[in-house]
Amino acid sequence: MIIPILKPAGMTSHDVAAKLKRAFPIKPKIGHTGTLDPMVTGVLVILTENDTKLSDILPSDKAYKAVMKIGVSTDTQDITGEVMETSEKRPSFEEILTAANSFIGEYSQIPPMYSAVKKNGVPLYKLARKGETVEVEAKTVKIYSIENAEMLVEDEFAFDVSCSSGTYIRTLCADIGEKLGVPCCMKSLIRTKANGFSADQATELEKAIELASEMKIGEISIPYEEVFREMPKVIIPDNGLNYYMNGGRLALNRCETDNFDSETYTAFDKSGNFLGLAGIANGEFFGKWKIQ
Repeated sequence: MIIPILKPAGMTSHDVAAKLKRAFPIKPKIGHTGTLDPMVTGVLVILTENDTKLSDILPSDKAYKAVMKIGVSTDTQDITGEVMETSEKRPSFEEILTAANSFIGEYSQIPPMYSAVKKNGVPLYKLARKGETVEVEAKTVKIYSIENAEMLVEDEFAFDVSCSSGTYIRTLCADIGEKLGVPCCMKSLIRTKANGFSADQATELEKAIELASEMKIGEISIPYEEVFREMPKVIIPDNGLNYYMNGGRLALNRCETDNFDSETYTAFDKSGNFLGLAGIANGEFFGKWKIQ
């Protein structure tokens, strides 16, 4: 099942998955599609059983509502960290917005030391907690848009941001501050969209736990047809169906589709039954993920 959850503050993504798993009378295999820091709230997509394989197939882009604190930097780049620098300088709204907008597009971002990114197999946050500092390689991330910007008070800049997977918004806040020449950090963050799901499709954790305990979690799971509605369709022929479902590959001309240029397709049989997801390689359709 695919279950978007509204993660509360104070819990890790792992905590959410573990708490939900404990609620099931029969404990399923369970996972999530991306880490959220404990202070961050919002959309966290939970996957169960065979659907855990969808983690690398679902859309990866994210969207957030962020508040940036101006005049303070911390060792974690968010308000929970140890204060490293302060400043009384207050740039104008126009100056802050111009600096923020300069990051739209691809930019090279260095992940923070307090993060789950690994160095030689060890998460950076574990090294940071020991007081160790290591060189962290920058990675290319993409900011698609920064919208609805406003000053909440003179030292708090709020904005909505849409970005690629792996983007650290607290690092973006710190980078905006560096551009301005003023220490900045992230004060709060809400994830409003993840893996193609928005907050209005997600369920409060406690409600999901209640439904899981009653074996009614299916009431809030997202149907496959809705999840993959934007993908092109391929129809698998009856005379190749068993072969395909058992791992075989079928020549393109044996299957029906209007699009041969996609990486992933929704696969159906001739009767319209959803089979899973298909891909193309070496002129053949193959199963990337199948319903079990």
